[in-house]
Parts: sequence; structure tokens; C-alpha cells
Amino acid sequence: MSQRKIIHIDCDCFYAAIEMRDDPRLAARPLAVGGSAERRGVIATCNYEARAFGVRSAMSSRHALKLCPDLLIVKPRMDAYKEASREIHNIFREYTELIEPLSLDEAYLDVSDSPRCAGSATRIAEEIRRKVSNKLHITVSAGVAPNKFLAKIASDWRKPNGLFVITPAEVEDFVAVLPVSKLHGVGKVTADKLHRLGIDTCQHLREWERLALVREFGSFGERLWGLARGIDERVVHTDSRRQSVSVENTYDNDLPDLASCLEKLPELMETLALRMSRLDSGYRPGKPFVKVKFHDFSQTTLEQSGAGRDLGSYQLLLSQAFARGGKPVRLLGIGVRLQDLRGAHEQLELFGSP
Repeated sequence: MSQRKIIHIDCDCFYAAIEMRDDPRLAARPLAVGGSAERRGVIATCNYEARAFGVRSAMSSRHALKLCPDLLIVKPRMDAYKEASREIHNIFREYTELIEPLSLDEAYLDVSDSPRCAGSATRIAEEIRRKVSNKLHITVSAGVAPNKFLAKIASDWRKPNGLFVITPAEVEDFVAVLPVSKLHGVGKVTADKLHRLGIDTCQHLREWERLALVREFGSFGERLWGLARGIDERVVHTDSRRQSVSVENTYDNDLPDLASCLEKLPELMETLALRMSRLDSGYRPGKPFVKVKFHDFSQTTLEQSGAGRDLGSYQLLLSQAFARGGKPVRLLGIGVRLQDLRGAHEQLELFGSP
């Protein structure tokens, strides 16, 4: 089996970049795209001037303004972002049809068999970056590696407007010093557990037997064993269709009762709306659902056919889910099941009622 050549392309602060491109006056000041602070909005993305103040995506707009009082928050213009995404994907297709979109602003490309640029994945990535810059007047960062896991890490290595390449010969040494927090699927809770076990880098992880990792982390232990060695056999899926879209948050301090859980809903809903806005027109939103993980790590998920996707419907679902445990809550999640409309002449109504 020939060595895969995977490119991960990630647009730099995509929504904000489009806004600055279309109105150059915005480029010299801290800028964010997101919801209103008065309506408990959240930040979808922000430029690097805003990031210098600590502003980040998924942060509440109110908190962002506390960090950066001069921050300008503009409403998302999804039509403009989707049009730019289509143009970027047209550039991708000049090099390969093996494209796996992750969102409007990032994608994996498998160029293993591409004849372009004499088969050089690095030169293909360079050309793509140059064409996006020349045609759309925004920048993208790219990572080139033998698999998806490493390509995604590489694209973030020299952001913004960067290119980083990990050759097959460099994989072992590169991964050895990689912090375990960088591994695909390792969130804050897993990272904290790894740290308590004295595992901070992949070199530390390699010292553990596969079976021992499985005992500690279940089936994910098998995945950790492979990632610590730079192994990732996932292929680039050109027909990867989502079954749901969701958002969840693990809280630093447990939420003690139902009332404190309900207070978190508007912020979660704002983030969910932003994530849904990234979907293409081949989906229709369906059943809403909630996920509750209690302080003892027991959890429950509740969904309901025919329910709305308004605040009141989520409040009712959350109340019912909380009643199943009645204990302090460490994690809350909300989401929507999706119906695939491929082949149907229907349009996705992102924020309407079912």
C-alpha cells in the first residue's frame, strides 16, 4: 500500500477575514463575528488583534467585551461565507476529488494519486494557498502529512498563513515530543487524567502497554496507543454526512441544581445556531436532544420527535433529563438530529420551526 499524502487546509479566522476583506476599515481594529452581548450571544470567530486580548471563539460576547472593550462584534453574513467556501472548494477540485469538508473553512484533501505538481503534496499545498490568496484575498494555513491526524496538527503549527510539512521519516520523532493534549479526541477531562498518570507527551504514552491503556481508557486506549506512534488509518471521506450537530460544555464547577443548568441554555443555543449555520443545504434539522453528565460521570441523553428547537422546548427536555439523575451536573450538551436531503429539492431552514 502506497504512502498516503494528506493535506489539511484551514482558513485563518475565516468569518472575520471575509469581513475585513469586504471592509478594509475593519482590519486595523479588534474584530469578532458573533451574536449580541445583550442577547447572550457568543463569538463565532475573531481576528488576531482581538485574540491578543484573549478573545476566543465560543466565548460569550459579554465576556469578550470585558476582555477587549474596543472589540467590534458584527453579525455573521453566512451567504458571503458560503460563497467564499464554494470558491475555495473549486480550487481544491483542481488537484483532487478526494475532499472531506469539516466545515465551511476547513477540509482534508487526499492527493496521494494526484498528478499535479509532479505528485508533490507540498507543492500542491503551496499552490492552493497562493490561489486562495490571489482569488479570494484571504489566507489559509496548510498541513501536509501521511495521515489526517498529523495533517491537522501540522496546519496549526505555523498559523496564520503558514505551511508545515511532516514527512514519513519525521513522524516518529515529531510525535514523540507532542503533548498528549494535541491528540485527536483528547479533551480537557482526558488530558487531566493523563497528566495525573504522569503522561504528558506521546513518548510517555509509548511507555504504556496497549492493554494497560485499554484498562484505563476503554476502547479509546487503543486509539491512544496508535496515535502515540503516529498511526491513523482513517481515510478521507468524500461522502461524510452528519447525523447530528451539537454543542456541549464541561464546567469547571459542577452545576448544583436544575435552575443553574437552565441558565446555561441560551449560551449553548447561540453556539448551536452558529454551528448549524455552517451546514450545507443538504440537511434538514429534526429532533432536538439534550445530554447531561452528572458529577459522578453517569449520563443521560433525551430527545423528542415533534418538539421545537426554541428555548422553551430545550428547557423542557433539560428538565426531564435532569430529573433522571437529580445530581450536580458537570457537562451539558444540546443538539439537533439531521435529515439528509441529498437528491431532494428542499432547502435547509437553519433557524425555523419544524
